[in-house]
Amino acid sequence: MAGLLASVGALADDRLPPDVAASLKAAAIPLSAVGIVVQEVGVTRPSLALNATRAMNPASTMKLVTSFAALELLGPNFMWRTEAWASGSMSGDALEGDLILKGGADPKLTIENLWLFARALRARGLREIRGDLVLDRSYFDAAEHDPSRFDAEPLRPYNVGPDALLINFKAVRFSFSPNAERGIAQVIAEPRPAQLDLTQSVRLAEGPCNDWRARLKADIQNGAANARIAFSGFYPTSCGERTWNLALLSHTHYIHGVFRQIWEESGGVLRGGVREGKLPPTARLLYAQESPSLSEVVRDINKYSNNVMARQLFLTLSAEVQKLPGSNERSAEVVKAWLAQKRIDAPELVLENGSGLSRQERISADNLARVLDAAFRSSVMPELMASLPLVASDGTMRRRLRYDNVAGQAHIKTGSLSDARAIAGYVLDRSGRRQVIVFLINHPNAAAGQAAQDALLRRVYDRN
Repeated sequence: MAGLLASVGALADDRLPPDVAASLKAAAIPLSAVGIVVQEVGVTRPSLALNATRAMNPASTMKLVTSFAALELLGPNFMWRTEAWASGSMSGDALEGDLILKGGADPKLTIENLWLFARALRARGLREIRGDLVLDRSYFDAAEHDPSRFDAEPLRPYNVGPDALLINFKAVRFSFSPNAERGIAQVIAEPRPAQLDLTQSVRLAEGPCNDWRARLKADIQNGAANARIAFSGFYPTSCGERTWNLALLSHTHYIHGVFRQIWEESGGVLRGGVREGKLPPTARLLYAQESPSLSEVVRDINKYSNNVMARQLFLTLSAEVQKLPGSNERSAEVVKAWLAQKRIDAPELVLENGSGLSRQERISADNLARVLDAAFRSSVMPELMASLPLVASDGTMRRRLRYDNVAGQAHIKTGSLSDARAIAGYVLDRSGRRQVIVFLINHPNAAAGQAAQDALLRRVYDRN
């Protein structure tokens, strides 16, 4: 391929494919802000390397390290468990004591799965809980999480902290549905815990949908135990039904409110309140629910770049491998030890939470490429490969390169922060050879670097 030449470290821009170099120049991104590696799987030298050993922020492509480590260390069939235990005796269908929920960090404990969990308890003869709902969240360290720390957007669901009893990503989905007869947009909250006070006065308006949220007013007062939200303003009829997800309440009160809502809707009664605690030795197991397999969860993490699920998985690594409460520091140790066993020396590696939603995380393009090369030769390669977005087809790559030859020929994980853009994965080139590609950009103009990344994907596919 013309312009795709072997080199290590710094590289003059005339060594880059001309269209890639031109795109970077047009975006005002200097070569010093870029890290690139292109290397055929199983080949020891790259065909292209630019600033390959420089430590850079990989954004969400760090999820590749976390998910590959988890697939190998835990196994593709690993499942998380959520358990319900009874503390006290049964009197008919009433529990004279507490119901303990022991969290196992299930990343997919959605509203639907919690409803199945409650239904299973009801089917086992439990109707009334006369004690408290006790939450055992000891699977993870109880570290404080500041949801506003990353970008001062504490109500955004992607900023929700990990939790051993994570339910529905701690989010409330507000659906806006036009009611032409009344001239209003009805606002529906799902779930709607008792601690949430919702008022609405949203009128319908004409005009294009465009930025429909900008025409709404949301007065939000979010506390640990209670939340109030009042929607007003105008909603374009042309939008049809749209949703707005917000992370409200603390984990403890969100779990309590949502469980109580589902429990009562199923015909159950919860007399007590909620409190934190550990499973008492005298409790008896009522029911255990398993999550989907890790191979399924990894697809959600990588195809849709789910930060909360990635953080759950990262903490699970230390909880399972070290048999201690999961923590970021312990999980970083686990991943670095795993890399060392693979003889991948990565002194520049910084793991804060394993999701890439971080200002601190770092890896070099060279070592990320080495991880991908090792993954392709691993027994879990099919599971990891299937988790990556297919160019022009699904996930975060579904709208990119839709009419190019590379469409459908590359599995690429993306990453984006305000000052970072990244792609990493595999391209099956025109000759049928599998190429590892890593392209990291760290610069205030990083968002404008997508054209350069797409140009390199085209080039790698078309190489001869």
